[in-house]
Formats: sequence, structure tokens, C-alpha cells
Amino acid sequence: MIKKGMRRQIVLHYILVVFVALLLVETTFLLAIRTYYYDSIYTKITTQISAAESMVKYGNLNGTSANQLQGLLELFNLENTELEVLTLKGDIITSSTGFQPDRTITTSDVPEAVGGSIGRWVGRQAGTNESVMAVSKMVRINTHDSYVLRYLSSMEGINKDLLNLTLLSLGIGVAVLTIVLLLSFGLANSIVRPLNNITAVSAQMAKGKFTTRIKGDYRYEIGGLASTLNYMADEIVRSNQIKDDFISSISHELRTPLTSIKGWSETLVSGGYDPEETKLGVGIISRESDRLIGLVEEILDFSKLQQNEMKLSMGQVDIKVLLQETLLNIWAKAEKKRIHLLLECEETIFIKGDANRLKQVFLNLVDNAVKFSPEDSSIVLSAERLSGIEMAVTVRDSGIGISEAHLSRVRDRFFQVDALNGGTGLGLAISQQIVELHNGKLEMDSELGKGTQVTVILPLDDSQQGNTRPGNPQLTS
Repeated sequence: MIKKGMRRQIVLHYILVVFVALLLVETTFLLAIRTYYYDSIYTKITTQISAAESMVKYGNLNGTSANQLQGLLELFNLENTELEVLTLKGDIITSSTGFQPDRTITTSDVPEAVGGSIGRWVGRQAGTNESVMAVSKMVRINTHDSYVLRYLSSMEGINKDLLNLTLLSLGIGVAVLTIVLLLSFGLANSIVRPLNNITAVSAQMAKGKFTTRIKGDYRYEIGGLASTLNYMADEIVRSNQIKDDFISSISHELRTPLTSIKGWSETLVSGGYDPEETKLGVGIISRESDRLIGLVEEILDFSKLQQNEMKLSMGQVDIKVLLQETLLNIWAKAEKKRIHLLLECEETIFIKGDANRLKQVFLNLVDNAVKFSPEDSSIVLSAERLSGIEMAVTVRDSGIGISEAHLSRVRDRFFQVDALNGGTGLGLAISQQIVELHNGKLEMDSELGKGTQVTVILPLDDSQQGNTRPGNPQLTS
């Protein structure tokens, strides 16, 4: 008995389908064979009747009734078949066997023959219980003497052959079902065993053992499922490692400003410092506080994005004005490294979006460009229409660039190319999600040692769509 489960369902369904198919095929085959045999006998008899009728038509059966009957028996006689001559009422007058039972034939073939057609009846012969086929036909001699000729053929031999064919077909069917049963077990095991293995490994993963992997060279969908689970486990392990690194990094990032704030606060509280030293200490406390606020806000933004709680304040945004404000915010930082900020922007590019969130995106991109660009270099911030429905903002620097291996991961959460540079590794991840919330996309292209280009593609404001004619780029520094 097969236990309940997928294996039993596969075997039962497979067997059921094959059994129904075999039943239909064998039934159709046996019916066709039976019809062929029976029709062959019927055709043989009717052919004999037609040939004999022609001889009656052109021959001479005149004379006494006894001579006519004898002539009929001789003309219409068929080998291995009993021929009976009946009256139109079905009474037997004579037969080819010489046996003349005193009885009346009441089978359906006789009335059909009297009606003018060739009567056919298959059934059990009264008295002998033998399976027979009776074919009857009315014959008229000299337009006034009418007889019913009734052929009686035994079907026992044919039925025996049909029974042998039936048994042979059943044997073949049983053999096919046995083979199918064995194949279905093999098929079921090839599916169920890998699934059981995958289920067991998944249960281990559910308990937190993400180092467990599904082993085995599985193919098709099961192989895909195993690969997906292994990949998911790899991602979880990697994500956990990134989170551990993040916690370590953010702890360091938070501890540094907190230490400075605490140290300078205690120093200033102790008193006795001149105004310049006090001003220096308060300035450090202020800058470190701003740094703390930035870190906390970045973490809060990420938390909101993860929980889909970030709400956008949508409105019409003038891209040129937004980029100018971005450059003004980052200007002082760029000046310290003598980096030139250039803005190239068409006039009157408007999009529908949250100006503050988009400014956060561009600030992050330009800030990264400044951070990783050498002194006395240039950073170009440009905006242009791509089509009647899209525009692009590009930040291009000539900094250290990003390696190909890191480029595909640099937008992952908590990922940092160089953990010693500080930060949370969330800036680009948050920027990308904000851009996606605006139905846009963020693309990066970089070459190590040559610089990086980040492109933000955003849909134009509906009222601006269709105005595809680009304006003249304006250079602002």
C-alpha cells in the first residue's frame, strides 16, 4: 500500500490515465474485430444470395413445388451453412440438412425478409442454445410462388476466436499496466526523493542553519528550486554578514562623534578656556552633532523605505533650480578640495516629484563624487530631455572610479567599497529607492581610475510631455 502523498498521487493518476486509454483502445479494437468477422459472414451470404437470384431470374425453376424447392436448395446452398426454405409465415418447409422440424421461425429476420429486405438476426438457437447468425431473403418464382430462404450459420467458432483475442488483449493490457506501474514508481521517486531532500534542508534553514545546502545534481524545475533555495541561503548569509559589518561600522561612526561631543562638553564645563578655545570646542560639538543627525536620518529613511512608509510630497519641480540648490549645498565641501562644480542644464525642464527627496538623491550623488574625486578636478552635473516623456540628470566625475566587481553591488544595502571611508553604505540604496518611487531609474557607469557617471532618469511632468525640442545647454559654475 502506497502511503498518502505525492508519490501515491502520481502513481494513481498515471495508472488511471493509462488504464482508461487501454480500455478505450481494447474495447474499440475488439468491437471492430467482432464487427469485421460478423459482417464478413453476412457479406458472404448476401453475395451468395445475389448470385443465386440471378440464376433464378434467368434459369428455369418451373415445375412442381417439390422440384422448385429442390432447385432452390441446390442453387442457394452455401458450404458450412444450413439453408432453410420457409413459408412467408415462417413455417419450415425444408432444409439443406434434410431435417425438417415442425416449427415456425419467429426471429426478426423473417418479417424483415417478407418486407422485402434482407433480414439479419444474431442470437441463440432455440433447442441447442448455439450462437448463430440467421440471414433471410424472400425469393419469388414465376411471380406467384414465394419462399423465404433462411441461412443459418454457427458463430461458435468465431466467438471462440474472439474470446481468444479478448484474452490476449487483456494479457497485453495487464502487461502494459505492470510496466506503467513500474515506470510510474520510478517517475514518482525521481520527483519525491529530491523534494523530500529539499524539504529536509529547508526545515534546517527554517531553524536558522543557513550554511546547510541542497546537494545533488537535480534537473528541470526541481533543479531550479534547489538552486533558488541555495541562492537564497547564500543571500541570507551574505545579508547577515553585511548587517554585522553595518552594525560594527555604524557603532564606530556613532561612537566617534559621541566621543568628541562628550569630551568637548566635559572640557567646556570644566571652564577656564579663552573665547577662541571655547569657540573651537562648540564648533566641533556642532559639526559632530550634525554628523550624528545625518547618520540617524539616513537610518530612519532606510527604515521607512523598508516598511514602505516613506510618503512623497508631490509637486512640480524645476530641475534647474533644484540642481542649483544642490550645488550650493555642496559648494563649501568641494571648495576645500578645489573641485570645480559645473552645471549644464536646459531651461524649463519640469518633472512631477518630491523636491526635497530628489534633492537628497542629487546631494548624495554629488557628495559621493566630491568624496572620491582628486583635488583640482571637475564634477559635471547636467540635465537634458531624453524624449517627450523622460529626462536625465547625470553626475560625472573623474575620480577613483569603481571596479567592475564592486559596480554591481555598490547599490546594495550596507555595501561599502571601503569601510574605512565611513558612512552607513545606505546612501545609494536609499537614492535608488527614492528614484524608483518617482517611477524613474538610476544607472551607473564607472571605470577604475577614470571616474564614475551616475544617471538618474525621471519621467517628465505631464504638462511638459510632447515638448521634445531640446534647449541650448547653459554652463554655470
